[in-house]
Amino acid sequence: MSRPVALVLRALGLGDLLAGVPALRGLRRALPEHQLILATEPALAPLAGAIGAVDSVLGTHGLEPLPFVGAVDVAVDLHGKGPLSQPVLQATSPGRLVAFGCPEIDVHGPRWRRDEHERARWCRLVTESLGEPTDPDDLRLPPPATPTTDTVLVHPGAAYAARRWPHERFATVAAGLAEAGHRVLVTGSAAERPLARRVALAAGLGGDAVLAGRTDVARLAEIAATARLVVCGDTGMAHLASAFATPSVVLFGPTPPAWWGPPENGPHLVIWHGDGPGDPWAAAPDPALLRISADEVLDAVAGLLASTDPPVSVSPGAAR
Repeated sequence: MSRPVALVLRALGLGDLLAGVPALRGLRRALPEHQLILATEPALAPLAGAIGAVDSVLGTHGLEPLPFVGAVDVAVDLHGKGPLSQPVLQATSPGRLVAFGCPEIDVHGPRWRRDEHERARWCRLVTESLGEPTDPDDLRLPPPATPTTDTVLVHPGAAYAARRWPHERFATVAAGLAEAGHRVLVTGSAAERPLARRVALAAGLGGDAVLAGRTDVARLAEIAATARLVVCGDTGMAHLASAFATPSVVLFGPTPPAWWGPPENGPHLVIWHGDGPGDPWAAAPDPALLRISADEVLDAVAGLLASTDPPVSVSPGAAR
């Protein structure tokens, strides 16, 4: 006899998937007899197995119609607050839709709160809808067997210009880390490779220091898990550092860290000089980001490195 299907939509970016891990684990506990299918971006599928909650992945893009054929017992909207994402799931004719309330399309559910941390938001949806206590800090992924190295990852990119700290300042930080004897690698997507190369060039790093565009998500996760430190903005790399408890310095603006920041009980240091939310889709770096100096970040990096354990062993070729 086949298992009933729980179809979960979260077809967003890397950071979004990782922020949804606690809620996915809560769903797994709440629906133990169901086959839990995660509809997400195909490139993120390699991380699904590490979550320990997902039975299979349905590759999809954004809010496209879901390519699923079969009966859906429970559909869960972990994607958005309603009017765009919920109809995508309703089209599968589920027996039940678990989602935030959306009066515009007559969907009933818990109330969406704007001023809420992303992990806590989706955990609350699971708890209030299915009665399953869910911990927003239940986000860790199992680390690889590879030991920690003395590699420091500098990740200058972000999906929108509003969240990109100036590349010249990233270069200053990268140069300072290299001068201190750390192996510095510059990460990013294929589209961010030109940005990564500018940072590496300005920092005086060789071309082999640029990993942008040379790693899939599984390899990037392995590199993040074994790094000594991560320096980045509010982007997917910050969530990888949180998932593996890799020490990180995360630069925020325009989104407050109270909405998307790392767990407070981890080896993470947040820098934010904002006085409220800014425009996350602006075409230039948010003013809160521009208030962060390279010297401030270097001081934060030095303090975090001094307060966390050194690498167990150093393997110079581990991240190549």
